[in-house]
Amino acid sequence: MKVIVKQVVAIDVAQKELVVALGRMYNDWTPEIYAHKTFANTPKGFEALLLWVNKLATPDLAIRYVMEATGVYHESLAYFLDEKGDEVSIVLPNKISNYFKTLQVRTITDKTSSEAIALFGLERKLEIWKRPAKLFKTLRQLTRERDQIIQERTMIKNHLHAEEAEAEPNKSSIKRINKRIDLLNKQLQEITKEISQCLTQDEKVKASVSLISSITGIGRLTAVTVLAETNGFELVRNKRQLSCYAGFDVKEKQSGTSVHSKARISKKGNKYLRKALHMPALTAIRHDDRFKAIFVRLVARHGIKMKAAVAIQRKLLEMVYTIYKSGKKYDKDYLKEEVKVAV
Repeated sequence: MKVIVKQVVAIDVAQKELVVALGRMYNDWTPEIYAHKTFANTPKGFEALLLWVNKLATPDLAIRYVMEATGVYHESLAYFLDEKGDEVSIVLPNKISNYFKTLQVRTITDKTSSEAIALFGLERKLEIWKRPAKLFKTLRQLTRERDQIIQERTMIKNHLHAEEAEAEPNKSSIKRINKRIDLLNKQLQEITKEISQCLTQDEKVKASVSLISSITGIGRLTAVTVLAETNGFELVRNKRQLSCYAGFDVKEKQSGTSVHSKARISKKGNKYLRKALHMPALTAIRHDDRFKAIFVRLVARHGIKMKAAVAIQRKLLEMVYTIYKSGKKYDKDYLKEEVKVAV
């Protein structure tokens, strides 16, 4: 007799709707997708989803809600389910995408995507999602807002340069552009002040930021960004998992002697982490012998400086994780001291 041992509610999240598939696993390890429905991505839709699941799911057996991390559109549902006491797992898009390729499915729709998420949730042992600490969530909002303002300011400065370079520049236009730049500069100062105020609320986080900032090239804002985007490394178990989360995992295709694509990072991860580590990596290469040696070795191997710089970004992120977990300051002369002891 078949017995249900696991059940999953898989949700393909879009901006306005939730495409849901109900799946279950029997004791002979046979998976089954047995129901589908679409709900609005709104509080009313969330309530309707719960009623539908409770009506069809097997009672007295844990239900796991599994969804793909889709920008910010999945967050409201995840918070709602967490408040209801339900188990939630949020999976990175690249994991679902890679798993989908293993299935014999040629047509990609919201329905087939939800089915793939259901099968993935049934076959894998997934981590239970935990909502970000309020402090880290606030810091993430502030650092992302700061990043957007910097982008906007750069665009406006380019516009200003173009206006000033004209044969007969319009003085009133230039005046208005400068006012917008002044406003953005003021907002950046306000955000920086708010970040400082947030850090004073938690001495442990403040100390962690100070430790991470001891790494060559890593400033306070970069340290805050990394902690905010990883929720203080809450669900990170190892460096490999962290690299995958940031999109630094390498993808490469080889088959026989005829197919050999260039290795490159997937970029299917947290873009804010990658962006935050770009300038620190260049600084580390210039001022830290350890990272400079890695950079020179990689450039000598393949001759691509940008590729080597990305590798340094990954190394820096891993170093941040190590320093955070160990609680010890970074010592860029550590290797030199070991050599002296060996001699």
